[in-house]
Amino acid sequence: MAGSGKFITFEGGEGCGKSTVIERVASRLREAGRTVLVCREPGGTDIGEQIRHVLQYSKQSAAMVPETELLLFCASRSQLVREVIQPSLREGKVVICDRFFDSTTVYQGVGRKLDPQTVAVLNKFAIGTCLPDLTVLIDLDPRIGLERARGRELFDRMENQTLDFYQRVRQGYLELAKRETARVKVVNGAGKLDDVEAAVWKLVSGVL
Repeated sequence: MAGSGKFITFEGGEGCGKSTVIERVASRLREAGRTVLVCREPGGTDIGEQIRHVLQYSKQSAAMVPETELLLFCASRSQLVREVIQPSLREGKVVICDRFFDSTTVYQGVGRKLDPQTVAVLNKFAIGTCLPDLTVLIDLDPRIGLERARGRELFDRMENQTLDFYQRVRQGYLELAKRETARVKVVNGAGKLDDVEAAVWKLVSGVL
């Protein structure tokens, strides 16, 4: 990614612990004197948060077809990239994003079984040249992740799919990591939180 900042994204299935690890890593970066911006997908802008509500919590979203879902995720992302991420990187900030275009590659391309070439074209259109310097994939058995996710107060539409769907998502992520070895790094999410954080911190330190 061009610019003086660093762009780090986190990926993984439902309940893998991304949000907690992101909070911890962001705190350590700030303690080290870095200016950090944390954002999430879908969302991160006023427009994106409205799209997030439609995608995940609106009662009408139960009727949403996969193609619409794909386009809405890309719409939210294109706004986030241009309104928030790129300006922050130009200012020298470390930008950490909870999900990015890899989620669409896997959830819509593999999980929803949409044409991968179409997904790739739309992803490219949405992000332009905004590629992460590092993508951390927190890998976890979907059975464990769903048990964790269902304990949360808000259980959204994207967490209410079949186990087969989540197994496809996990496999899609692992295959993506094999193709993108320089950028995508896998961390075992089944261990203790402190151990997961330590493994992630080592990767983040490496790109800084």
